[in-house]
Amino acid sequence: MSHPLYPAVLRAFIDCRKVGAPPEVVGRLSSLADEVEMNSGDKQEHQADPELDQFMEIYCHMLVRYRQELTRPIQEADEFFRSMEVQIDSFSLGGGSSDDDEQETVDLAGLTVPAETGSPTGEDKELKNRLLNKYSGYLSSLWRELSRKKKKGKLPREARQKLLHWWQLHYRWPYPSELEKAALAESTGLDAKQINNWFINQRKRHWKPMPPAMALTTDYRLRPYGGGGASGSSASSAAFRMEGQYFSGGSSYPSGS
Repeated sequence: MSHPLYPAVLRAFIDCRKVGAPPEVVGRLSSLADEVEMNSGDKQEHQADPELDQFMEIYCHMLVRYRQELTRPIQEADEFFRSMEVQIDSFSLGGGSSDDDEQETVDLAGLTVPAETGSPTGEDKELKNRLLNKYSGYLSSLWRELSRKKKKGKLPREARQKLLHWWQLHYRWPYPSELEKAALAESTGLDAKQINNWFINQRKRHWKPMPPAMALTTDYRLRPYGGGGASGSSASSAAFRMEGQYFSGGSSYPSGS
């Protein structure tokens, strides 16, 4: 530790350990290196040792080169994913195609990757292939998800028409059951969250619950006159049914949620 090149060797070694480390670890390593450098001024005079001096100098140089080799693939990977983020952001914002699109190659099941702007080395190609093999599945699924949302969340026209058809048939009480939601999801190709969000927004914008008095009046108007026995009982039951929702007792509100 008394050698004058010891702080430089330690700093180079710590710099190697910093590569790819979490921020909190990088902070602790930097504090350690600063503390060693502060205490190095109190060391006694070093006796000349040419072999040790040469070893420390060469070792320090090797650590610096090693750090550069460690840093290079991480920097290239960071640049690669930054370019992917730019493309994804431009796609999600609805950016149109341009003449620049002709300078891109297509990879990752439809995900565009910038074309090479020079003569890549074998190491660059190997790094790119490793990254693509490791993250192609994630990027492909992300691409498909963004493709579904490229119209700013609008549902497909055919799916909206099917939902509107169900809405018109059940306008008096537009609350589909879980089985009905599953059937709608299967027929429209939407997921449960999209179905729920569509009905929530549709009810907020286009539906008001019918007042109890009006609901009873409407039911009595629908009730047939006369009749008795089983037919009278069936008519009475039909009068207190609203689009598949039964009324109980004297209340005009549907039972359940």
